[in-house]
Amino acid sequence: KRLHIAWEETADVLKRVWLYIFIGVGVGAAIHGFVPQEWFIAHAGADNIFAVPVSVLVAVPLYSNVTGTIPIAEVLIDKGLPVGTTLAFIMSTVAISLPEIMILRKVLKPQMLAFFIAYLAIAFIIVGYGFNWLF
Repeated sequence: KRLHIAWEETADVLKRVWLYIFIGVGVGAAIHGFVPQEWFIAHAGADNIFAVPVSVLVAVPLYSNVTGTIPIAEVLIDKGLPVGTTLAFIMSTVAISLPEIMILRKVLKPQMLAFFIAYLAIAFIIVGYGFNWLF
């Protein structure tokens, strides 16, 4: 019985996330195939001090669930983006994307929403710089 329930839950999760995985793999493949490695190193490499905050800002108009960002993260790291910059981008895509803000706007007052966004953005930037420093 437990195996049957586990199988049903797995199927349910896959039904909800397969599209995001597919899109993530597609975007990752497009980045891998069409964006030269030199571009990433020049614009978002370890030498660019603004790479982490810019990655957080770039992620705001995007939306993906965390499963869909994994293939994209793999390609970004393979192309030379530092781990911390990639991590900040992924976290921002999932947590403070424009669609997420639109949903939260319905349950949070504007001041609380602004605090939430600022808090997460600052936290993601700190984490990004921290991971870049460690790795």
